[in-house]
Amino acid sequence: MDPFIRSDQFNFIKRQTDILINGHSTVNEINVLNALKLLAKEKVFNLFGEMSEEQQQIIEPIIGVEDRDGAEKYLFQLRSYVIPFKEVTEQTLKKLFPKVKKLKVPKLDKLDLKEISYISWIDEGSSKKYLVAWLNNKLVGLSGTFTKINKKGICALCHRHEEVGMFLSEKKGAIKDTFTKKGNYICYDSYKCNLNLVEVDKLYDFIERLKK
Repeated sequence: MDPFIRSDQFNFIKRQTDILINGHSTVNEINVLNALKLLAKEKVFNLFGEMSEEQQQIIEPIIGVEDRDGAEKYLFQLRSYVIPFKEVTEQTLKKLFPKVKKLKVPKLDKLDLKEISYISWIDEGSSKKYLVAWLNNKLVGLSGTFTKINKKGICALCHRHEEVGMFLSEKKGAIKDTFTKKGNYICYDSYKCNLNLVEVDKLYDFIERLKK
């Protein structure tokens, strides 16, 4: 069967298994546990809208998750249905940022494409951070200055409390020789941010807003 689960959806399902594990370790009331199982199942099913019967059968076993071992087995089987990030080449990434000479890109063969919703890296020499994502089936690149604040805050992309920095993208203004800057606090560690993402809407909104 073809993969049908996005990386962010997989992260959401993983978070639901954590809730179930916590519930089974702290709650003794069978009615409460049954309600927790049904709620987890409903939330996960709602991620996909219409699903085939086969897809439902793949997702349904979440209600049987009670402990860490059960969650790991369930997620291991589910992972084979995760849609990987579409492969890109080093040359493709460089074409997204044509004004940047000698652009340093990450080692793409080191990326687990099933764990990411976007590719990002920092050029320490220029203090710039680059983001690349598939938006409306088109590969889009975004760059900006990145300043670490050396403390934790809420990331605008994953909305988790992580070590963040200020990302600022500069664009030409409507008036000649003027520029506008837009940005927000995002995770310093983009890999961790990808693992925290349980929806991609905020990621896409961030890119679209800064690209305008």
